[in-house]
Amino acid sequence: MILSKSIIELKTELNYINLSYQTNSGKEYHISLSYQLFGKDLFSAPIILVNHALTGNSDVAGEKGWWKQLIGENQVIDTNKYTVLCFNIPGNGFDDFLIDEYEDFTPSDIANIFLQGLESLHITSLYAIIGGSLGGAIGWEMLVKQPHLAEIFIPIACDYKTHDWLHAQCLVQKFLLNQKDEPLQKARIHAMLCYRTPESLNDRFQNKYNQEKQRLESEDWLVYHGNALNDRFSLKAYQLMNHLLMNINVDESQLEKIQARMHMISVDTDLFFPASEIRMCFEKLKEKKENVFYHEITSIHGHDAFLMEYKQLNNIIKPILNI
Repeated sequence: MILSKSIIELKTELNYINLSYQTNSGKEYHISLSYQLFGKDLFSAPIILVNHALTGNSDVAGEKGWWKQLIGENQVIDTNKYTVLCFNIPGNGFDDFLIDEYEDFTPSDIANIFLQGLESLHITSLYAIIGGSLGGAIGWEMLVKQPHLAEIFIPIACDYKTHDWLHAQCLVQKFLLNQKDEPLQKARIHAMLCYRTPESLNDRFQNKYNQEKQRLESEDWLVYHGNALNDRFSLKAYQLMNHLLMNINVDESQLEKIQARMHMISVDTDLFFPASEIRMCFEKLKEKKENVFYHEITSIHGHDAFLMEYKQLNNIIKPILNI
């Protein structure tokens, strides 16, 4: 139920929609759902919703945009042609909103909140939903709830469900985040080893030793990433996002109801959402739907390839949006 809304129309800056939301577990929350708009004015062009990943946020384009190699003027998601909308997952901390009882929320709740956000903005249909990793999974959740919402769905490096391996890695993350000694740094170091592959690290560092710091370059790189995330991300936010990643649970029997033309994109070396799982989902859906397609990024870098292999990603997405 929406109690009130206040929308500030400042493009590329944070806007807010105030919502009252009851979680699937029955808890009441007042949520200030923040979002950003890029490109054409709302309702003057096709709308593309971008769902951000675990440590991402609504700032997807522009100078500091984390997906600026994909979204912007004359980029494959061209802000000269589309309106790009991105909500912040409530509790990700980008808008200073944090959730203490993070286990009250699941990806299904986040999908409900995003759908309420669209309703508040009077958006009844989308040209496309694009999301990487957790963001793509929330896209699956949204489209099962509203199968006619989008013309195109592009889930990247994600699946409709948290399978056992991913759940196990998130469980280790949860243990690390719940201990007192540098929880976020240690969790991030573990996560980086899941986002990348042995080949990626070995190829990059080749056992080089940093004499000045008296440690391997690879160790130095991991420590850097742990500290960097600790400087810009809160523990509560990371606990929430890890919990969401751990609890993706779309009913497989409902997937075939989604009307959008689906283009699943996997990474051949992804350890988090293995290509084999995504391909299996595609093969099952293909038996029931004609408008389902599969694409695969080839990379040594694993899950993070969807944030690194932009040439391949652009080549895949460009013809999808231009049909």
